[in-house]
Amino acid sequence: MNGEWSRKISGNRGFTYLSALIVVVISGIALMGASEYWSTITKREREQELLFRGDRIRKAIASYYEGAPAGKPHTYPGTLKDLLKDPRSMKLVRHLRKLYPDPMTRDGMWGLVLAAGGGIKGVFSKSAEKPLKVGGFPAEYQAFTQAKTYSDWKFTYNPQAK
Repeated sequence: MNGEWSRKISGNRGFTYLSALIVVVISGIALMGASEYWSTITKREREQELLFRGDRIRKAIASYYEGAPAGKPHTYPGTLKDLLKDPRSMKLVRHLRKLYPDPMTRDGMWGLVLAAGGGIKGVFSKSAEKPLKVGGFPAEYQAFTQAKTYSDWKFTYNPQAK
């Protein structure tokens, strides 16, 4: 009788172990799915932030260019910091509230689009990731639909295209 009892217990242990293993595998698969879901949501939020920040910087560059003091030629800013305090004016002129970091890269540094005559006419992300968003862009950013990476999203100000 004692031997029969021990066989039942050891048989139950094998079944319990198998059940626990199945629960762990199913939990792992569910967590992978949730992780992928949250990763996609996070990337979409960073994309939206990239569009917002890039657009703000482009508009600040336009304000700087168009806000040349009377009698002085229109120029692009020499650095992004010039957008925070315009060095061409004696009074405090801000074209941008703060320097926004690039949300798609770890270091937050933007790539710069330089103007032929000098200065910065735009920015772009240095990220080589493939964008999730491929359509529904505002008119000035329709070229983004063809982008292969975020670095193809160039936020530039071209005065002749006004």
